[in-house]
Amino acid sequence: MEAIKAKIIAHPQYSNLLEAYMDCQKVGAPPEVVARLAAVRQEFEARQRAAGLGGRDISSKDPELDQFMEAYYDMLVKYREELTRPLQEAMEFMRRIESQLNMLSNAPVRVFTSDDKCEGVGSSEDDQDNSGGETELPEIDPRAEDRELKNHLLRKYSGYLSSLKQELSKKKKKGKLPKEARQKLLNWWELHYKWPYPSETEKVALAESTGLDQKQINNWFINQRKRHWKPSEDMQFMVMDGLHPQNAALYMDGHYMGDGPYRLGP
Repeated sequence: MEAIKAKIIAHPQYSNLLEAYMDCQKVGAPPEVVARLAAVRQEFEARQRAAGLGGRDISSKDPELDQFMEAYYDMLVKYREELTRPLQEAMEFMRRIESQLNMLSNAPVRVFTSDDKCEGVGSSEDDQDNSGGETELPEIDPRAEDRELKNHLLRKYSGYLSSLKQELSKKKKKGKLPKEARQKLLNWWELHYKWPYPSETEKVALAESTGLDQKQINNWFINQRKRHWKPSEDMQFMVMDGLHPQNAALYMDGHYMGDGPYRLGP
């Protein structure tokens, strides 16, 4: 194992491999870590020059090792690109937020300064061209200005927020029924699946037990029947034949129950 390590370190491509590895370590690292890595890199290069290993020939007498070094180097380069991409996207997002805050507050706002930028995330050429060599915009202290900015935004968008709140409240009312109420309706449905048409008396009882109003109960049964119920062929035949509802109830249940569980129609 030590012999293999020695071959790797002595390989002409090792310097590039080490640089690619350190570039990965620098991504997102604070300035002091970046400086420390740069110092390690310089120290290594100095030792290489002193040992006379600073040649530019990247091949050795071991083709298999050459292939390994090249493949590993390419892998590190691609890995650094993958590490850098989300940071660049995050910085771009912060720039957009900064721009929007500037537009809303009518005052210069700096979400981050140049000192906050991470290694591996550079500014775009457009940013550099548009700077014109000017000094950075004055920064604000969020703890001192956040209340003023919040009040400004509330004043500007209070009407929109109020209407949005009302709209969300309406949607909530139109949403799913409470879980407990829905379960009680399902229990009734399972018991009366042959003919799931509750009578007016049963609707009143369901309203009292579930806390729902008549409209909610009616709508639930209408939707439930459309989605999950289909009358049997015998029942369809009786309906088409115009049989009396009591006869249908007799057929289905075996005995007549005026307001019982099985009726043809409400």
